Amino acid sequence: MLKAFRYRMYPDEEQRKMFLKHLGACRFVYNLSLEQKIKAYETDKKTLTHFDLNKMLPELKSENDWLKEVNSQSLQQTNKNLDSAFKRFFREKKGFPKFKSRKNPVQSFSVPQHYKVDFDNNYIKLPKIGLVKTKFSRTFEGILKTATVSMTTTGKFFISILVDDGKEIPKKDPFGYAMTIGIDVGIKHFATLSDSIKIDNPKFLKSSLQRLKTLQRRLSRKKKGSNNRDKTRQKVALLNEHITNQRKDFLHKLTTKLVRENQAIAVETLNVAGMMKNHHLAQAIGDVSWYEFFRQLEYKCDRYGKTMLRIGRFEPSSKICSVCGQINHNLKLSDREWTCIGCGAFHDRDVNASINIKKFALQAQNLIGVVAPRDTGEEPVGDVING
Repeated sequence: MLKAFRYRMYPDEEQRKMFLKHLGACRFVYNLSLEQKIKAYETDKKTLTHFDLNKMLPELKSENDWLKEVNSQSLQQTNKNLDSAFKRFFREKKGFPKFKSRKNPVQSFSVPQHYKVDFDNNYIKLPKIGLVKTKFSRTFEGILKTATVSMTTTGKFFISILVDDGKEIPKKDPFGYAMTIGIDVGIKHFATLSDSIKIDNPKFLKSSLQRLKTLQRRLSRKKKGSNNRDKTRQKVALLNEHITNQRKDFLHKLTTKLVRENQAIAVETLNVAGMMKNHHLAQAIGDVSWYEFFRQLEYKCDRYGKTMLRIGRFEPSSKICSVCGQINHNLKLSDREWTCIGCGAFHDRDVNASINIKKFALQAQNLIGVVAPRDTGEEPVGDVING
């Protein structure tokens, strides 16, 4: 099983210069290779692979001596990454590859092999760079794969090491009605669970928004190219990084807790990109990071042998009574509580939605008889599924 481990690096001044040279060289090769691929297709309808692009590197080095100072395998890996970007574009429609700028938020380069990790002395040895001091938050065992060195907008360096620990992906644990949790995400409450637990939205961006606006206003008034502008830009980047770290910490703790406490997790498929087009809610939706929340749930379920269930985005989960199944067509977005006219049951809109998400997801697993009871915690007979 492949796992990635990310560590903070503390290079000295010379190593920092070498990092910047690697970043600049890989960016230069990426942009030049992208240009060549586009021209080759427009003129000759020919597709250049990363093997074709790598054959051009020796001539490119003879014309640019500064490229010889950089690890050659990092340049070759850059062409391979470009090739993968084109495959994603054609197969998954992920967007046409763009030219890279030195102003991109995150700069990175890859080291496929010939690097060493020393946990005892807190160093990582990189080709052409040497021993770089590294803070190891945890250790690992396994076969080292590709390592990726990245620099943030605040000038911090990190390394992400892909490791094959030799273990197989665990089999899915059996689950049933009582061992499944339904999750309905929102803005006022980050998530509402089918057991009526509501998780508050921390609103990290909103709590720091006033300070962020002040710094951005100061940045806009600074003279371009001045030292004061660079200092203010650094303050803006640090605050944005702080907000991002807060959000990631919250999401990792929450998703790990949910996965460990349940055998199966049922969620609703959301069109987040479409919802972001609503200018009244775009900032709040971006702050809650639903996409990252679902992404972490998915890979952690695979890692721990749990099951993640999804229902369609057009399932009217909040309008259906979780007791009798009658649909309330008159329910508005502003209605947070309602009473079913069919059975008289009183519903909290979000709790009702999370219960329905759970039931619809289990029905999709051929559990036909799960629609009648309320979510009492009692497991219906014969609904255990083998993973």
